[in-house]
Amino acid sequence: MNLTEKNTALIKNKAIELGFMYCGVSKADFLKEDAAHLEKWLKNDRHGKMDYMANHFDKRLDPRLLVDDAKSVVSLLLNYFPPETQEDPEAPKLSKYAYGQDYHFIIKDKLKELFAFIHEEIGEVGGRMFVDSAPVLDKAWEKKSG
Repeated sequence: MNLTEKNTALIKNKAIELGFMYCGVSKADFLKEDAAHLEKWLKNDRHGKMDYMANHFDKRLDPRLLVDDAKSVVSLLLNYFPPETQEDPEAPKLSKYAYGQDYHFIIKDKLKELFAFIHEEIGEVGGRMFVDSAPVLDKAWEKKSG
């Protein structure tokens, strides 16, 4: 096993230990196959009133524009679907993700812990953590990382 494979295994194992259901790692590169799809999606107004989706087109397709000298993208999966249900039929309807703690904070805390682990075990690396907070094509990276 070479060093890259060893580091990838360390990251994946720690992610699972932290409660993530899946961890994939892919090369940080331009998402060529997704560029035409994104352009068409935007031109056909598939983003509705979410005008921000048209911003930062280039950054959505190339993570190296978000993180200087990026080499890899780590994609993680965490099920935050709560088991609770609304009991009162007269109560306002809430989305399931709104039950309990805000998933942004839960995931961000786990990401910080994973990033600290990477620094301890692999060494100082640059990087950023995103939970719905940057122009990133999450699904494209998830697919690319398996």
